[in-house]
Amino acid sequence: MMTGAKSAPASSTETSVSPAASHITVLLHEAVAALNVRADGIYVDGTFGRGGHSRLLLSKLGAKGRLIALDRDLAAVAHAQTINDARFSIAHVHFSGMTAVLAELGIEAVDGILLDLGISSPQIDEGERGFSFRFDGPLDMRMDQSRGKTAAEWLATISEKQLGEVIRDYGEERFAKQVARAIVKEREDGHAITTTGQLAKIVAGAIHKVEPGQNPATRTFQALRIFVNQELEELSLVLPDCLRLLRQGGRLAVISFHSLEDRIVKRFIQSETDRDNLPSGLPVRAKDLPQPRMNAIGKAIKPGKAEVSANVRSRSAVLRVAERTSVQ
Repeated sequence: MMTGAKSAPASSTETSVSPAASHITVLLHEAVAALNVRADGIYVDGTFGRGGHSRLLLSKLGAKGRLIALDRDLAAVAHAQTINDARFSIAHVHFSGMTAVLAELGIEAVDGILLDLGISSPQIDEGERGFSFRFDGPLDMRMDQSRGKTAAEWLATISEKQLGEVIRDYGEERFAKQVARAIVKEREDGHAITTTGQLAKIVAGAIHKVEPGQNPATRTFQALRIFVNQELEELSLVLPDCLRLLRQGGRLAVISFHSLEDRIVKRFIQSETDRDNLPSGLPVRAKDLPQPRMNAIGKAIKPGKAEVSANVRSRSAVLRVAERTSVQ
């Protein structure tokens, strides 16, 4: 679904930086600055959220510039209707639909792509979405509420072995087997697990050694959310698409919030920067080596003390930036 602007020309007030009150955009200025925005460029905001990055991006664009936003969350797409700017449009789609959306708009190449990964504050803070153990709500966890199985539906059928692997691999939980066993036992005892409160209680009963300051359900909730939304698969699919879509000099900026995401982004940039996978010692002239299709720009950027103090949820954020070269 593609939605355009509500009306024609933009004014400076319409595109000012005014994110929703309940959401503080992480690495706002750093991420937009990393894109090295051209006034007449075409940019993609891969996760609109509540529009903090999009609004700042629009303020940097001239009359001929263009911004296409994507988001799988219906609430985010609805919020995007508050942006009254002819240069802006949004599509209700996952990352992997980026190429198709741009093709529909007749766009073959762009000047920058921003991916803000993970979960947004409104999603966490709305108990009915089922992302947080802080609220006893329905165990949904879908970022796209229009399709796919909920976390409760997955838990009703998933095997103990697969569940343990999901919690171990996506949550990096060392007690994954115990948690999986406890969840399946609850299910086999005839108790359907349908709320966040139920799940958090089961996990707490299965974990007897908790990290200071962390709820025992933290890693399990992360794992199920990533699994239900296929977050790592979507990221792995979209990165090669970004490479193909960026024109020479175009920038890719990715904000990650946990090591699993960041590892995928880091390895992808490294693989495109250093394409010399020939055997060591092979006599090949430097000019004949595979040339990089991307160059990493600077070091990884993390929030400063002031930002973390103002928004504790930003503390794990990592921004990586790469620039497209002329090599095909």
